[in-house]
This record gives sequence, C-alpha cells and structure tokens, in this order.
Amino acid sequence: MPNITFSSPIHKDKTVYAVTGSHTNTILKVAKENHIPIDFSCEDGECATCLVKVTSLTRKGKMAGPLTDKEVAVLKEHKKITAEEIERMRVEDVPTTPWRLACQLVLRDEDLLVEY
Repeated sequence: MPNITFSSPIHKDKTVYAVTGSHTNTILKVAKENHIPIDFSCEDGECATCLVKVTSLTRKGKMAGPLTDKEVAVLKEHKKITAEEIERMRVEDVPTTPWRLACQLVLRDEDLLVEY
C-alpha cells in the first residue's frame, strides 16, 4: 500500500495509505475519502479543475497510471504538456509531465507527493 502525501500552500500536509489494484482508485477518490480539499468539478477529465502536480517518491520507474486520452487533451489545452512530451510518452509508456488530473490518475504501488 503506497503512501500518498497531499501538500497545499494553504492546508496542512497530510499523508494517507492508499489501496492499489483497482482501475477506479484515483487520486481524487483517495482525497475525497480522506477529506482533503482538492478542487474538482466534472470528475470526468474534461474541466481541469482537479489539476495537480504529482511526484513519485519511490523512484521505481513508472509514475502512477498512464495518462488517459481525455487527460492528454486537457493538459495540452492548458499548456501543461507539449506535443513532443506526448509523443515521448506514447513511445516510452511513461508519463512525461508532473501535471495530472486527480480524477484520472489511477494509483499504482508507489509513494506519491500530490501538490494541489
């Protein structure tokens, strides 16, 4: 079970244990279950309200689940990922940007820092 540390400049940092192995266990779901006030709106990867910066703390290689097509489109629209990064991500199968949508990022077995 990974540790997820949620960090915000206006709220106290909080570290929680998260369950992995489910394709529905997202950062946003973990945040809501633990009363962490990440902003969100659509919960479908279309609005960017839940944009967060994610850093892997375990350095095992891949960082969290892959970006969804919706997530790529929204991040590109908000200039958080370039066409070159998208191409590299598709070739290497590794996220190339720390910016993610909390409602789309599916957890893997690794410790993460989530800045919101």
